[in-house]
Amino acid sequence: MSTTVLIIAVFLASAVEMVEALTIVLAAGSSRSWRSAFEGTAVAVLALAALILGIGPSLVKYVPISSLRFIIGALLLIFGLQWLRKAMLRYAGLKALHNEDEIFEKEVARLKAIPTVSDSRDSTAFVVAFKGVFLEGLEVVIVVLTLGLSAHKLLIASVSALAAVVVVGIIGAVVAKQLSKVPENLMKTTVGIMLISFGTFWAGEGLGIKWPGSDGAIVFLILVYAMFMMLIVKGFTSVRANYAKSHRGAIG
Repeated sequence: MSTTVLIIAVFLASAVEMVEALTIVLAAGSSRSWRSAFEGTAVAVLALAALILGIGPSLVKYVPISSLRFIIGALLLIFGLQWLRKAMLRYAGLKALHNEDEIFEKEVARLKAIPTVSDSRDSTAFVVAFKGVFLEGLEVVIVVLTLGLSAHKLLIASVSALAAVVVVGIIGAVVAKQLSKVPENLMKTTVGIMLISFGTFWAGEGLGIKWPGSDGAIVFLILVYAMFMMLIVKGFTSVRANYAKSHRGAIG
């Protein structure tokens, strides 16, 4: 059960970040140079792979597992809460929904305004694609390392992340810039809940807590956090509706 949840969490987290990276690569390629954009993407992917291979084994070898799980659990809690906070604000109508098509159009307009220096190699497209893929990919690396190392399943986590990259890449090649159809907010909400649940579980284990049901406690934590999230969103929505109603009454 915990392996299945791990695979789903890593896959969804990686897919969300890669959708955002794909938006940047498509913008750089369509407005500047596809060759340079793909080269920047390839270099970024290689750099991220080197990070996973270089950092992962060292952490396992030199850091005690209890300390590692506590640190990783704390990082996952922080990471997951950031995603979940934004998702809840969007569901409650307090923050605009993430629109990849709009981001794409703005990025294309910005890149077209930059003059081209060389006909054979577009350094702007290369740098933009590299930065986009590397920075978004760093979050994927964090998720892969934290979830994979804590569960002693780094290979499974890495393969799950790679599968997400491949799937998003294929979808991107098919639908091009129509990325707003991806239910990103739902994916971020799901991943946020999963990261918080894993974070709670492993931080507790790092502190010596013995969870009832062992790994099965992760599923229970997911359900509990999902319920609390729905209650919080409902509360935000109710407060917002009451405020709007009272404000209209005051104006009237």
